Parts: sequence; structure tokens; C-alpha cells
Amino acid sequence: MSNNVADPRRPDRIQRYVAPAAVLNSNGERKDVPGEDLTPDYMNVLGMIFSMCALMLRIKWCSWIAVYCSCISYANTKYNDDTKQIMSSFMLSISAVVMSYLQNPSPMPLPFSS
Repeated sequence: MSNNVADPRRPDRIQRYVAPAAVLNSNGERKDVPGEDLTPDYMNVLGMIFSMCALMLRIKWCSWIAVYCSCISYANTKYNDDTKQIMSSFMLSISAVVMSYLQNPSPMPLPFSS
């Protein structure tokens, strides 16, 4: 191994990886780069929808699905994402669980069962 003649690597052919820069639109706002993971955003929206359904329609299983979606959204966020929106969605889902059990403290029946 002391002889570099048998080394098949070519240091002049190395190309370093550079992450693609964010695409900016005409307003200077950041657009989504192709290939960016949008799972946290989708789960955030789903959590808010289920939270509102649980609060308005008093459906307990919707509130638990909202908590689940909010946890997935929080777990998949990047460090530089907007944490205010994610935490507000999480707090909305927790409040949906609390309010649904304050209105009707009986245990939750299985959904779609008679």
C-alpha cells in the first residue's frame, strides 16, 4: 500500500456534491425545490383539518388522528422550517382532544361501529 502506482482512484475526477439552492420566485419567496419532502406540510394541513372537524363535529377519533398527524409533522420537520405553524397545529390538536373529552367524558367508541 505504500506504492501509489496501483491506486485506481483518480483525485482529478472527484466532484463534490453541492445541494441545490432554493428556487426563488419573482416576489423573492422560496418555492419548493423538486424532490423536497413535503410530508410535514401535508401532515400539518391534515392535522388542522382533523382538529377542526373534531372541534366542530365533536368526533373524538378525529382529534386523535389530528394528534397523530401533528406528531408526524413535528417529527419530519427540518431545523430551518417554520416552527410556529407546526406548534400551533400541535396545540390545536391537543385542544381538540381536551375539548372533545370535556364535552363528553365517556370512552371513545370504535369508529364506524354500531
